[in-house]
Amino acid sequence: MFLGNLLDEEGAIWFPLEFGTPFDAIRAVLFWVSVLYIAVGLILLIAIRGEGRKKFLRVGGIVTVIYTAALCLVFLILAFIEDGIKPILFYPILVLIAVVAAGGVVLFFNRSKAALIAIGCAAGAALIATFVCMGVNYANGSALEDNWLTEDQVNTVALYVSAVVLALVIIGAAFLFGRKDKTGWNSRSLAFAAVCIAMSFALSYLKVVEMPQGGSITIASMLPLMIFSYMFGTRKGVFAGFIYGILQAFQDTYILHPAQFLLDYPLAFAAIGLAGMFAHTDSLRYPQLKFTLGAIVAVVGRFLSAYLSGVFAFGAFAAEGRPAWLHSLIYQATYLPIELVIVVAAGCIVLSSKAFLKEMERIASPAKPVKAAPVQEAAASSQEAQAEAAIPETPAEAKQAQK
Repeated sequence: MFLGNLLDEEGAIWFPLEFGTPFDAIRAVLFWVSVLYIAVGLILLIAIRGEGRKKFLRVGGIVTVIYTAALCLVFLILAFIEDGIKPILFYPILVLIAVVAAGGVVLFFNRSKAALIAIGCAAGAALIATFVCMGVNYANGSALEDNWLTEDQVNTVALYVSAVVLALVIIGAAFLFGRKDKTGWNSRSLAFAAVCIAMSFALSYLKVVEMPQGGSITIASMLPLMIFSYMFGTRKGVFAGFIYGILQAFQDTYILHPAQFLLDYPLAFAAIGLAGMFAHTDSLRYPQLKFTLGAIVAVVGRFLSAYLSGVFAFGAFAAEGRPAWLHSLIYQATYLPIELVIVVAAGCIVLSSKAFLKEMERIASPAKPVKAAPVQEAAASSQEAQAEAAIPETPAEAKQAQK
């Protein structure tokens, strides 16, 4: 059913088979190179045993980060050359991402309360400025014109209400299922969040199919974010997904309205951070089952966010005689269930590796306090003994000692 809808969807682009332009050819070649890279990595992971597997995971992780960074750079350059930029939307988002990235670097070295407040204020101001610019772009009619819509075709009140309600639901779920997580952000979780966001961003460029009005089927682009949530909890996972959603606005720029932007980007991908909600559920024995259930909830959250945007912002694109709610339902069902199947399959394969599970536990476990060295303890005991010996004796004790 879903594949049939996908094949029938007018305007859907199958990127692995697109070689019409130089940019398309580069994208297609990088897609197949990345598929080969992932396949070889999985084969080696299965073939290598014992201590060699741990070493392979560490070295492979470093190589993957470098490869991911290169992919991100190439695809971003291609996107900017091919599609151009809209300054009133591009630069505020760029500043917001720069502030968040700089804040992450600062917090990596200094997690004081003052630094946290300063970074929070700067990021909040950049986010508000971004929304203001989007609002201006909508108010002057430019956004409507770019998306071939009129003002009466967009339900702004419903968009705002949907965004607020969904944000409250996602935040509430994140804190409810992450209530046992008593550890805050540390250098390890910050670094791993940055790596997972970058990997998801790179994988999101490896599209199998791109839909005509946004959305695509990728090579498990949600997997790194879901793994991060599984390791570090839903609170950190939702925050990482929110940041990733802002990055996604660079890739598929369908920005009509501030509330629509929230639904299609930050909130839709913040929901991915709920994938770790069952990671510590003792009644579920297998990690693959915990991951699968969490992934289903996460994708349902993303589905709902995109669905509401499709109904209230882009409902005018529904086929004649088809209500907006049905059009959006069919459209989202065309690609998101397939994305879910891919990411669950990939996640179950990865979580079937005992070495990978041990590495996850090692990375996610809080650092243990360093105990005093035995030599230091002995020295301390000796000093205490000397101090006690230095205390003057009472007359009775001295008389007893002479006897």
